Amino acid sequence: METNTSRQATQEQYKTADNLHTRMSIHEKYSTNRQGFGNWILSQYDLPTGGEFLELGCGSGELWCSQLERLNGSRLFLTDFSEGMIAAAKKNLGEQPNLCYDVVDIEAIPYETGRFDRVIANMMLYHVPDLDKGLGEVRRVLKESGYFYCTTYGENGIVSYLAGLLREYGIKDLTNKNFTLQNGQRILEKHFSQVQRLDYEDSLAITQVEDLLDYLYSMSSMTSLPREIRPDLKTILEKQMVNGVLSVPKEYGMFICRK
Repeated sequence: METNTSRQATQEQYKTADNLHTRMSIHEKYSTNRQGFGNWILSQYDLPTGGEFLELGCGSGELWCSQLERLNGSRLFLTDFSEGMIAAAKKNLGEQPNLCYDVVDIEAIPYETGRFDRVIANMMLYHVPDLDKGLGEVRRVLKESGYFYCTTYGENGIVSYLAGLLREYGIKDLTNKNFTLQNGQRILEKHFSQVQRLDYEDSLAITQVEDLLDYLYSMSSMTSLPREIRPDLKTILEKQMVNGVLSVPKEYGMFICRK
């Protein structure tokens, strides 16, 4: 469970979209799976016409940029616990009749029981201080026929790789593992009748190591990383390159849950 201190760190991390954009950009530039994680996520959604959908932790709303036609006359409630993220989502998507924006905490969802056909939570459940309470709220606001879609990372991806490579500089894998591909199913099965795991096959093929270092320094668990060791880290990473490419593993996926 996240402590108040770690919750405050998360709030600071997502006060604006800057750090999020830094981490998203490396995936956009270097992912070997050209479908793209966002496109893959959307391809898994079964969105009924005329429904109401709730996205928790919507961030800057970029998942829906150029994809709003998929709503098919439905209403999408874009919510996040960060006012800065809601402002960014409004800027990206604009004010539209079928879009609603609100600051919402998953642990106290301010909507009536059984309202939503679909609830979405991408790459955010590991931040929830009381995850069982949050998931109980998700189940509450879902219709009996509803689906809950949630994505997360695994425990053998980018940060694990970097920690193994750079451990002599005190870099550790401090990634929040409260909700991962490895433990997510067990957690979700306490709240939902059916839980299916889907894995997204991908990796990074990095040609500019500086971009990977920007990613590393943007992470909340690395905010105390000394800037003066950055040249040394760059040298180590460059030594791992083969024919000008550094191959880095990724581990991401989705759980699809039935109420």
